[in-house]
Amino acid sequence: MAKAKAAAKKTTRKPAKSSKKKVSQKAHSSRFRKVIKSLWGLTWKLAIIAIAATSFYAIYLDQIIAQKFEGQKWHLPAQVFSRSMALYPGAAVNHPQLMAELSLLGYRKVANPTQVGEFSASKTRIELWRRPFLHPEGDQVAQRVMISFDQQGVDSVQRLPDNREMAVFHLEPVLLDRMITTGDEDRLFVKTEHMPSTIIDALILVEDRSFYDHYGINPAAIARAAMVNINAGRTVQGGSTLTQQLAKNFFLSSHRSLVRKAREALMALIIDFRYSKDEILEAYLNEVYMGQAKARGVHGMGLASQFYFGRPIAELTIDQQAFLVAVIKGPSYYNPWRFPERAQARRDLVLRILMENDKLTVAQYKAAAGAPLGLRSGKHSVNKKLPAFFARVREELNERYGSSLLQQSGVKVYTTLDPIAQEAAEKAVIDTLATLDKRTKDVQVGMVVTDKYTGGIAAMVGDKQPSYDGFNRAVNIRRPIGSLMKPFVYATVLNNGSKYTLASHIEDKPITLENGQGQTWSPRNVTNEFSGNVPLLQAFKDSMNVPTVNVGIDVGVKNVANTLSKAGWSEAVPTYPSMLLGAVNGSPLMVAQVFQTLADGGRYRKLSSVTAVLDSQNNPLPVKRVPSAMALDPATDHLVQYAMSEVVRQGTARRLGNAFPHTRLAGKTGTSNDSRDSWFAGFDERNVAAIWVGQDDNSKTGLYGSSGAMAVYQAFLQQRPPLSLRMSPVDGIVNGYFDVNTGVAMQPGCGDVELLPALESSYQPAKNCGEPLSWWQKLVGQ
Repeated sequence: MAKAKAAAKKTTRKPAKSSKKKVSQKAHSSRFRKVIKSLWGLTWKLAIIAIAATSFYAIYLDQIIAQKFEGQKWHLPAQVFSRSMALYPGAAVNHPQLMAELSLLGYRKVANPTQVGEFSASKTRIELWRRPFLHPEGDQVAQRVMISFDQQGVDSVQRLPDNREMAVFHLEPVLLDRMITTGDEDRLFVKTEHMPSTIIDALILVEDRSFYDHYGINPAAIARAAMVNINAGRTVQGGSTLTQQLAKNFFLSSHRSLVRKAREALMALIIDFRYSKDEILEAYLNEVYMGQAKARGVHGMGLASQFYFGRPIAELTIDQQAFLVAVIKGPSYYNPWRFPERAQARRDLVLRILMENDKLTVAQYKAAAGAPLGLRSGKHSVNKKLPAFFARVREELNERYGSSLLQQSGVKVYTTLDPIAQEAAEKAVIDTLATLDKRTKDVQVGMVVTDKYTGGIAAMVGDKQPSYDGFNRAVNIRRPIGSLMKPFVYATVLNNGSKYTLASHIEDKPITLENGQGQTWSPRNVTNEFSGNVPLLQAFKDSMNVPTVNVGIDVGVKNVANTLSKAGWSEAVPTYPSMLLGAVNGSPLMVAQVFQTLADGGRYRKLSSVTAVLDSQNNPLPVKRVPSAMALDPATDHLVQYAMSEVVRQGTARRLGNAFPHTRLAGKTGTSNDSRDSWFAGFDERNVAAIWVGQDDNSKTGLYGSSGAMAVYQAFLQQRPPLSLRMSPVDGIVNGYFDVNTGVAMQPGCGDVELLPALESSYQPAKNCGEPLSWWQKLVGQ
């Protein structure tokens, strides 16, 4: 019995041990399931959190993208244009000047123009196929014309092919620069429809062949690039789509990391979802980095076309279009000026890809691959460095349109600058000042050139280094103008027609004047000699001081000051006698203003640098008209112009006349006391120029007006051949005869007489050649 119980106990214990083991296994399995369940719960919770975070982040990125794409993608710099050259019968534009303008605008000279942007030329005619362009007065369509020239300038402008005579024809203005007020990115926006199709074809084939098929990213391309890079041991291929590149350029830095790459991919997906392929492509074509113009980044195909080739993108040849796509891979590495062979090889690769994909024929490929790079000439910078003129433009924009104008995106500013005149002025200054520096160290210069017909500032130089952005001597100096005052003295004198003519004899004798405070002033001629009496015209052309003071005192110092003020002098004019000899402080701009009035028939028009401003929608901004008024009687002004032309022909500026013997020019030299300031002001049929040469510390230079400032003007005319003054007949002017010994008006044939223009009201020739009448002459009333 006891054994049975013991056996029973043994039997029951064995199952208990097995049961414990099973319980332990169940507990372990239960714990494992709990861990797995816990991990699974954590995973899907983390996944939900990650999805939510990604979704919120995507929404955040979507808002950023929408703000960029649907608002203002770029702050487009204000475009600044030159004047638009106007051609019409009688226009003061000669054949060489138009040729230079077409070269500057990037027109191609061919035997027979067949498309926009081309021209042909003979000695007297130019056939031109003008580009379409935006003009302040409205869009100008492409047009083919024939321009004929004579000795005076433009003879006719005929529209082809119907040969209709045109009243006026405008060339497009030169894009001088873009005024960047924020950042350092520069671009010209061009719509996709205005991009050549070859550029778009090449871009997609080279950069992203599946552009129209993927959804912003291309996993296959990324994987393929990764394998190539792993095998090469370095980055030799990229897998980014155009959309990813756009996302990076628009929103991200160039720093490489997995986080940035993930963000780039997410943004590319959002961009592709939100916007059409054409919108993405247009944004890319205008955003892509294409090179560096000194401190400015060149962005977009439109500006790159100007930067590399100096012409609009629509006019690029196939090989030039291929180059723009080629340079995207590395603008520095493929810089065509530094590495032409490397750049050409990359261009030819793009051309071959186009041919292999049936976008070019074999003949087209061979012709394009055999072409040179065709880069723009380094002579003309894509950005004109015009610090003096641009400073004036900014000042005028602030005055007329407000200080916030240039902060607006896409503004277009049309100016009065003549690029050919500016180039001639800069070269004249550089060459002449280099020579003068050998005689007088550290001389400086200020120069202003105006357009006689429009009253606009055609050129401005503020330093002997024209590109130096510093003190603008053309506008900001104030120096005594010396004998440049004399034309306004004589304008006042000759306006008194009942007393003075060009032939009138005036006193050249010592004179002493008192100022009422015990101080005296005794003016002297440069020669320190006195002639007794001298004809007014001789006193003028020889710049004699004493006769000028005598007639100035006679007509009244205040009247002379009034004449100068009416001509446009912008500051107060002193009314003491020494003012008659130029004791009046002014700048080249102030001098150019009053001599512009003399050149313009006595009409005062305030000089301007801005003609029009268009907003981003190409609507003109309203602005007040430039002030204008008659300052001098046209007949009196004609006499002053004649006298100034005699200054050049045989007076103090005769060296200038000898340099251009077959061209009628008008001018006046000026020198301040002790030869501290050298001045010249003059004009031909097209331009007025005012030039100062001196030292910033006001020390003596040893230069006269004829040896300093006039030398700059002469060099200017050698760069820009002058047009002879026409000196058209003016109402109230007659050609009269005057006795050379007395200045008395005579009838023709009365002894030793000279022919001079005179006011009709003041020309009263003496009867009987000035001899007493005989009894029979008295009888018949002669």
